[in-house]
Amino acid sequence: MSLQETPPLAPTQIELPLTTGTCGEAFTERAPDGFMLGGFSWRHASQDTARAVVIINAATSVRCRHYSRFADYLFANGFDVITYDYRGIGESRPASLKGLQASWSDWGALDFEAMLQRAQREFAGQPVDVVGHSFGGCAAGLGASGHLIRRLLTVGAQFAYWRDYAPAHRWRMFGKWHVLMPLVTLIYGYFPGKRLGWLEDTPAGVVRDWSTPTAKYEKRPSGRVIHASSGRLPFAAVTARTLAISLSDDPYGTIAAIERLLGYFSNASTTHLRIEPPDIGEQEVGHFAFFRSAYQATLWPIALSWLQNGELSPDTPGRTVPRS
Repeated sequence: MSLQETPPLAPTQIELPLTTGTCGEAFTERAPDGFMLGGFSWRHASQDTARAVVIINAATSVRCRHYSRFADYLFANGFDVITYDYRGIGESRPASLKGLQASWSDWGALDFEAMLQRAQREFAGQPVDVVGHSFGGCAAGLGASGHLIRRLLTVGAQFAYWRDYAPAHRWRMFGKWHVLMPLVTLIYGYFPGKRLGWLEDTPAGVVRDWSTPTAKYEKRPSGRVIHASSGRLPFAAVTARTLAISLSDDPYGTIAAIERLLGYFSNASTTHLRIEPPDIGEQEVGHFAFFRSAYQATLWPIALSWLQNGELSPDTPGRTVPRS
């Protein structure tokens, strides 16, 4: 693969056992509309304005605890870290999801925005970096304070346009996520994902956004609300150096899906890195496995290098996708 002609600094990496998984210190944070969010922070004892704080945005209906080992890794390598759950999920779940007003845009414009404001307040003067998994990469473009982001790293980040799904899986995924999921949600008033073994229970508004089969985010139900109120979406506020990582066996994160989302980050400097599992000696990785500790030695250093230097190291596996 062709990278920068001038080799960037190699990442400074601290090896950790593969089974750390400790949680940071629990916190609660009030979103701009008053909703109370729960999360965890990893904070070094002494403040250092040269040290970045990394906010990790989860995938749709994945608890923030899924990213704890990765947060440990970043903390051990010199970052402060914030993980949190969107409203309706995990640490931010109310007693009942029936009637909860929560959408994808709420998760970005309210919940992620609350974490950006927390980072400014609790880690004053420190650079703010963001890691976004799946929809978490989209959420990174929905906060009003997106201009604060120094570096952005996304993994399999897209907003589930069904025609972008991998052809071999497309119709099965369409039936599951765009037919069955909204139908079950209509019956229960929320999507009982845990009962079905399909991620976490999910608010109805998020299901509406996910299952609406439109190619543009501003045509999703909550995207229309944001667009109608201001005539635009907030993505352009993000000017961060952005690395989008996709895996070739991820049926959600196809090249078309990743590029569709990257197109919204019109003022960011973006790089799309496409990795095939054999590039790292694996048979499969898929959509969810990147943040598992089994990939600490192969995939995590790519993220670390980007967050430390804003560059890919010369020995990075995979290939960069030409931008149109």
